[in-house]
Amino acid sequence: MNNFRDLTVWKDAMEIAKTVMSMSRSFPSEEKYGLISQINRSAVSTPSNIAEGCGRNSSKEFCQFLSIALGSSYELETQLILAESFGYLKKVQLDELLGTITKNQKMISKLILSIKASKA
Repeated sequence: MNNFRDLTVWKDAMEIAKTVMSMSRSFPSEEKYGLISQINRSAVSTPSNIAEGCGRNSSKEFCQFLSIALGSSYELETQLILAESFGYLKKVQLDELLGTITKNQKMISKLILSIKASKA
């Protein structure tokens, strides 16, 4: 498999994770074990699953981990929308993050399709 550190999709997911984790520090402290924890886990899970999939022995397993990464990304998206609805994020912050996340989701999906097509 590929070296995950060379994948743009992994690099972008890492940047999203860093941005989100930094941003979540401004949330109310009572959310430390609630929404902050959930958001940070989802954000970290996306690049982590991309990396883990790269270390697997088959394209099928890599696609499975990419699918998990995609699910984590959608989970993160949902949690950020909730954070904005509670007033923890400004609409402009949310929109910027969602644009970046959506771009990364599309990249993950295209990578999955590309891997599956190369096997056919």
